[in-house]
Amino acid sequence: MSSNSGDVRLWGGRFADGPAEALAKLSASVHFDWRLAPYDIAGSRAHARVLHKAGLLTEDELTRMLSGLDQLEADVADGSFVGTVADEDVHTALERGLLERLGPDLGGKLRAGRSRNDQVATLFRMYLRDHARIIGGLIADLQEALVGLAEAHPDVAMPGRTHLQHAQPVLFAHHVLAHVQAMSRNAERLRQWDARTAVSPYGSGALAGSSLGLDPEAVAADLGFEGGSAANSIDGTASRDFVAEFAFVTAMIGIDLSRIAEEVIIWNTKEFSFVTLHDAFSTGSSIMPQKKNPDIAELARGKSGRLVGNLTGLLATLKALPLAYNRDLQEDKEPVFDSCDQLEILLPAFTGMMATLTVNRERMAELAPAGFSLATDIAEWLVRQGVPFRVAHEVAGECVKECERHGIELDELSDEQFAAISPHLTPEVRTVLNVAGALASRSGRGGTAPSAVAVQLAEVKTDLAAQREWADAKR
Repeated sequence: MSSNSGDVRLWGGRFADGPAEALAKLSASVHFDWRLAPYDIAGSRAHARVLHKAGLLTEDELTRMLSGLDQLEADVADGSFVGTVADEDVHTALERGLLERLGPDLGGKLRAGRSRNDQVATLFRMYLRDHARIIGGLIADLQEALVGLAEAHPDVAMPGRTHLQHAQPVLFAHHVLAHVQAMSRNAERLRQWDARTAVSPYGSGALAGSSLGLDPEAVAADLGFEGGSAANSIDGTASRDFVAEFAFVTAMIGIDLSRIAEEVIIWNTKEFSFVTLHDAFSTGSSIMPQKKNPDIAELARGKSGRLVGNLTGLLATLKALPLAYNRDLQEDKEPVFDSCDQLEILLPAFTGMMATLTVNRERMAELAPAGFSLATDIAEWLVRQGVPFRVAHEVAGECVKECERHGIELDELSDEQFAAISPHLTPEVRTVLNVAGALASRSGRGGTAPSAVAVQLAEVKTDLAAQREWADAKR
C-alpha cells in the first residue's frame, strides 16, 4: 500500500513542466512534518463531514470516505504507509494514500474547499496543544519531586545567597519551593497559551475562505477547538504567534531548568558538598575513577541554549512577512518540534535526578550562619529597639568589621565588644544571633519561617493539583 502511484502534486495544474530536482529537494518537508499525519487525517474526517453537510458528498460517499480515512490512519500507525521524498509534504502524501484506497473519483473530492495553508495552520495547533499537555505533565512530575524534597527536609537550614555570596539563612525547603513557583508560572503560561490557541483556521482556505457553503464552526467543534473558528481567514492562515509564544514558553522552561541545574552542579562540588547525586543519575570519567559527574544538570544547561536558539531563529523567520501565507512558514515547524522533543527527553531525566538527591543537612546547617549572614538580624533587632534603620545598618556593619579583624563570627563577639561598637547593642542582641531564631522571625507571607513555608507548601499543592488535572485531560 505504500508504493507511489504517480505524481499527486496538489498545485501543478497550470505548470507544463517541473519541478526541478533541486527545487523538489528544497521544497520537501515530509521528512519532518510527517508527525502531523494523525492530525491531518482527523482534519480530513471533519472536512468530509462538512462537505456532506453542504451537499457535496452523498451519504454513501461520506461513509466510504470515512472508511478510507480510517484504513489510511491504521496503515500510517503501523508503518505500512509512509510519506516519501516524492510526496513533498504530509498533506500530499496522505492524499496519495487516500487516492490509492478510494480511487480518484471519490478520493479526489476531499480537496474541495480547503488549502494546505489552512490545513497546516490547524494541524500545527492541534499537535502543539497535545504536546503542551505532555510537557505540562512532565513539569508537574518535576514539581512533585521538588515538593518531595521540601517535605523530606522541613527544618534544614542553608545559607541563602545573593551574588552567590552568603546573605541570610533560609530553609532548604523554602529555596526548593522557589523553583516550584517558577515552574508553576511556566505551567500557567502553557494553560493560557492553550486557551489562546484553541481557535481553528480550518475553513480559511488559502486566505479568503470558501464559496462552497462549508461550516468552519462545525469543523472547529469536531476537532476540539473550544474557541471556535478563526474570525479572519487571512489571520487564520498567516498567524504564527501561537508558535512563537509556544517557543518562548519552552525556552523559559529551559532557562528555569538551567538555573536549578547550575545550583545542583555547584552544590555537588566537594567545596560545597550540599548534595550527593544518585549513581543512576550521574556518570563517571573515562580516565579518573573517582569522578561522579552531574551530566543531567550540564545537559540541561546546554539544552536551554538550544531552546533559546529555537525561539530566536523562529522570530527571525517570522519578522517582516507580508500577509497572508508565505513559504517561509515551512521553517516554523522544526524549531518547535525540536523544543518539544528536547523537553520530553530532558524533563524525565531531570526529575529523576532531583527526586534521588541526597541532601547533606549537616553541611548546610554548618554554613547557614557563616559569612556574617546574621548581620541583617542585628540591624532589624536594633530597629525593633527604636533605632533608625540607617543607624542600625551602620552598627551592624561595624560588628562585621570587628569580626573580620578577629577572625570570628557574629555570635562570638563578647558583650564588651558589642557595647564598644554601640550602646544600643545590649546582651539581649544575642537572642537573634542563631539560625533558628532568624528563620522563625521571617513569618510573613512568602518568608522563610517554617510556618510561612508550610502555608506556601499547601498553596503549591493546590495549584499543582489543578495543573495536573489540565495536563491529564484529553482534548
